[in-house]
Amino acid sequence: MMLDSLQLLAPYLVTILAFLFLLEQISYLRKRRLVPGPLIVFPVLGSAIRLVKDPTGFWNEQTRLAASSPRGFSANYLVGRFILFIRDTELSHKIFSNVRPDGFHLIGHPFGKKLFGEHNLIYMFGQDHKDLRRRIAPNFTLKALSTYTALQQIIILNHLQRWVELSSAAAPDPIALRLLARDMNLETSQTVFAGPYLSPVHRDRFKKDYNLFNVGLMKLPFDLPGFAFRRARYAVDRLVDTMSDCVRQSKARMNLGQEPSCLIDFWMQETVKDIAAAKEAGESAPPQSGDREIAGHLFDFLFAAQDASTSSLLWAVTLLDSHPDVLTKVKSLSDQKNLCIISIKDKK
Repeated sequence: MMLDSLQLLAPYLVTILAFLFLLEQISYLRKRRLVPGPLIVFPVLGSAIRLVKDPTGFWNEQTRLAASSPRGFSANYLVGRFILFIRDTELSHKIFSNVRPDGFHLIGHPFGKKLFGEHNLIYMFGQDHKDLRRRIAPNFTLKALSTYTALQQIIILNHLQRWVELSSAAAPDPIALRLLARDMNLETSQTVFAGPYLSPVHRDRFKKDYNLFNVGLMKLPFDLPGFAFRRARYAVDRLVDTMSDCVRQSKARMNLGQEPSCLIDFWMQETVKDIAAAKEAGESAPPQSGDREIAGHLFDFLFAAQDASTSSLLWAVTLLDSHPDVLTKVKSLSDQKNLCIISIKDKK
């Protein structure tokens, strides 16, 4: 009986689905108009499958389409959202200079809020964004930046020495730099941001969770057990928990008046003063001063610094390898600098 009922309903269900898919196509085409982009999009998912399978090819195609039009941008459809890929620099500047809360909404990921959390900087506008920028200003003073540079130099030199050893052991075969560069930048970010507050166990867990996050970021956003997106979301929660503990430790040190040794310390040095002043005045703690709130923003910084630095470094190495004449000049400058350092040491 039930089977018969389903057979009777099947044509109606198919018709309804076909009608919904048709409305989706019409909506996409109405928004796209004369902008370069796919003529037909896959129902619901759009081009998400291609983006996951071949992200480089996907963005190269969007770039080609944007370059083919005087408008400087192209269109596409991802998981129910109409998107524009902007290639023109001046147009990008105009968009990002519009800081009104209703100016535009940066998505970052179809399910970004679920993965990154509501705290993420890219979802903040208006007064909240201004307050946060003011609060993180102490992180970027000359004193703070010099502290970060000293930490970075030690870590980078240690990793470069390890790369040389690995390369010598593998000679004459080349070694892959992608994971090595990622690990170097991850340790650099961890140390600059969290300094002494991350134990070796935390660092190892941090590395694994960050890898789960990166994998889930490029997978289909199915928030179900066993899927990469679910593992990534849990990994983000653990990363923020870890950073929350670092924030608590830093607040305790800064309350004792100790010298800052990492980014969290420079941030908390002023934050604990603001919290104490609010407490004395009988007021609630100032906004953006909670442990987990700050930890969420630290994760944002880590994500931004990690991927951008790794990509930049790998492209720099790739381009140097593609231009031997430039590589020769870089080696020459490096040799001259080393000779200069040796000469100074000899004089001393």
